[in-house]
Amino acid sequence: MAGDNQVTYRDLNNDREPQARILVLTPLKDAVPYLDRYFELLDSTTYPNHLISIAFLVSDTTDSTVKELYKHADQLQNRFWWNRFHDIRVFEKDFHFDLPNDQRHKYEMQPLRRSVMARSRNYLLSSAMRDDVQYVAWVDVDVIEYPATIFEDLMSVDEDVVVPNCLLHREDGAFYAYDKNNWQETEESLAIQKDLDDDFVLLEGYYEFPTHRNLMVDMPTHLGTEYKVPLDGVGATFTLVKAHVHREGANFPAYPFQHQVETEGFAKMAKAMGFTVFGVPGYLIYHIENH
Repeated sequence: MAGDNQVTYRDLNNDREPQARILVLTPLKDAVPYLDRYFELLDSTTYPNHLISIAFLVSDTTDSTVKELYKHADQLQNRFWWNRFHDIRVFEKDFHFDLPNDQRHKYEMQPLRRSVMARSRNYLLSSAMRDDVQYVAWVDVDVIEYPATIFEDLMSVDEDVVVPNCLLHREDGAFYAYDKNNWQETEESLAIQKDLDDDFVLLEGYYEFPTHRNLMVDMPTHLGTEYKVPLDGVGATFTLVKAHVHREGANFPAYPFQHQVETEGFAKMAKAMGFTVFGVPGYLIYHIENH
């Protein structure tokens, strides 16, 4: 007899369904200027909306991000049923971390900033994950251009963790790197790490401490979107993860893990657990130019 104490059963040995469910996760802070484009892009993908769940964690925001999220959700979810997303959920958790924009990208502030971001991602992941999700997509709110087929395209790569190549969107159309957290270790970068203290965090794109790694933004992009390369670190401008990777315990370390934190630490952790991490240098997406 059904009731409040009803027992449900799900066989996690066979979690592949004809049409996989995707959970899109996006941490937010002061995100109002980006929400229109964020939802426009997600709503324009060729993947069926009813198979996509979206969840946000809003932290330490000073604008009306939460109010605007509800406004967008109301507009999207009150359409005809076949055009709605599976669901849209908003979580709020403050970490009481306030870093002025002019300090946001300073080298000395990165370990602390990235640690707070890791905590935010872990809160969002643990709050939003459900047992019917096959893929988790981490999508930055200020990514402003990607192909409508991106979910199917990244799924077809068929790796545990896969990332496209994120460039900076410029009005002059110039090729300019953005996400430098997608990288490969080199013999030189590994040699440097042998003499580092365990709690030293390596950071990409800073002259203060060159890492000598191979960045995906520096790799050839003309070899097509089927050409993939193994990576040791990833960012999260747009990262597709098979859900079992997170379920088995790979999350975003807020502490130094193999000299990395947050998304790069996640990649290191996933690889240490035996999962595959790949990037597609020729698959280009674009991030807004902000400061």
